[in-house]
Amino acid sequence: MAELATLARPYAEALFQVASKGDLAQAAQQLDALASVAGNPQLRQFADAPKVNDEQVFDVVTSVANVALNDASKNLLRTVIGNGRLSVLPEIATQFHALVNARSGVSDAAIYSAFPIEPAQLADVVAALEKRFARKLNASVALQPELIGGIRVVVGDEVLDTSVKARLEQMKAALTA
Repeated sequence: MAELATLARPYAEALFQVASKGDLAQAAQQLDALASVAGNPQLRQFADAPKVNDEQVFDVVTSVANVALNDASKNLLRTVIGNGRLSVLPEIATQFHALVNARSGVSDAAIYSAFPIEPAQLADVVAALEKRFARKLNASVALQPELIGGIRVVVGDEVLDTSVKARLEQMKAALTA
């Protein structure tokens, strides 16, 4: 995936520079809508068809995205389509969010849990994680029953794994060593 990240970085940085003069939240919302459309395999198949031109792809993407695009988002979409990089759009959105988060001092945190977490419990967990990672976190929760119990937290390239599965694997490694 390093190649995908390398391709996406200049687009994300350029959009960030343009959007930072205006409304970053609006740019992020528009980019998310475009990325979700660009992630559709049928759309990519349509875009790769030899008889389809760039303007047709642009029209289909903007109509399916169902969000009003500003000039910066339209220019980004036209450039991405023109360069044959429509499949890179989801990664551009990811890197754009990382740039916005870095500017505001916030990080995205993916919390994986074996069981659903109640909102009150989640608030306590996020507060503890913010102290642990020393920064504000935007948390998202996903269920992973294979963890058996506990949680696994991913913040950027840092991982905090307190799951039962991880502890069992540590015990297994210790016993077989």
